Amino acid sequence: MRRWRDSDRDPYAAMNADPEVMRYFPATLDRAASDASVDVIEDRFERQGFGLWALEIGATAEFIGFTGLNPMPDGVPGAGGMEVGWRLAQHSWHHGYATEAATAAVDIGFRAIGLDEIWSMTAVLNRPSQAVMQRLGMTPYGHFEHPAVPEGHRVRPHVVYRLQRRDTAAAAGPA
Repeated sequence: MRRWRDSDRDPYAAMNADPEVMRYFPATLDRAASDASVDVIEDRFERQGFGLWALEIGATAEFIGFTGLNPMPDGVPGAGGMEVGWRLAQHSWHHGYATEAATAAVDIGFRAIGLDEIWSMTAVLNRPSQAVMQRLGMTPYGHFEHPAVPEGHRVRPHVVYRLQRRDTAAAAGPA
């Protein structure tokens, strides 16, 4: 996990244009929207000191996606809180990278930032991300219609999970 580099923009744009990667989102992103999202991510780092880190394979430095902490949007359960999120390129799926990186992000959120709870949300159809949430020790909190997704869209129904700081201490066991 690291800050973003200009060299990440090409593989990130390719990832965001991949219909399979973006199947649980309303649409793929074109290059301009992908670049704009990197700018927003980096701006959040400057303002809050953390955010969505670029992910790379340690041995090769190959960019494979992102994970990190991002504000929960207005109009959803957990609004105003912090979300752990991730998106990985297809070739990096099923290697445990999402769980490994999200675990590190949660640890930063609780230990370094001092958050009391961390949220995560996804489309109800997105079973792979829900499996990551469960591996993180998160529990389902509720269902909602995502206000930023058009009515009637297949990914508008969402589920939100939550992890409270005491949950992580209990899962870790005695020190």
